[in-house]
Amino acid sequence: MMASILRTLEFLALSLWLGSDVFLSFVVAPGAFRILGSRDAAGAIVGYSLTRMHLGGILLGLVVLAFRLARARSFAGLGQPAALCVALMVVLTAISQYTVSARMAALRMQMGSIQATAVDNPLLAEFSKLHAISVSLESGVLLAGFAAMYLMVRELCSC
Repeated sequence: MMASILRTLEFLALSLWLGSDVFLSFVVAPGAFRILGSRDAAGAIVGYSLTRMHLGGILLGLVVLAFRLARARSFAGLGQPAALCVALMVVLTAISQYTVSARMAALRMQMGSIQATAVDNPLLAEFSKLHAISVSLESGVLLAGFAAMYLMVRELCSC
């Protein structure tokens, strides 16, 4: 019974993380840039939301791994493919939050306004490069998350 509850909580935590990432990526971010008149204001909203999602995602990923560890009652459970995918999600999210997003925020402060910054400004070029890296990292998190979900379902079906 306890194993079933822990497995359900694993699925819930991973689902919350994936859902928040999909919602931010495909609803909040495009909506903010479409509706708000200022790229700076839209970027501020997306940046704020992304930070909260990253911190929540790292926490949820650690929760998934903790529940998996409790259910398996050994560290071997952390070596299973689904757990490795979740661990990868945590690592990619931490890299995104603490290196890429942090540097983007510093550049944003230096420029004052992304919208008013000249297109040929090297700070804007670096910001754009980091934005592309950020999108790639988020894509990696989503792909690893979908893989983890698939693998978790497959584990459930093979019990």
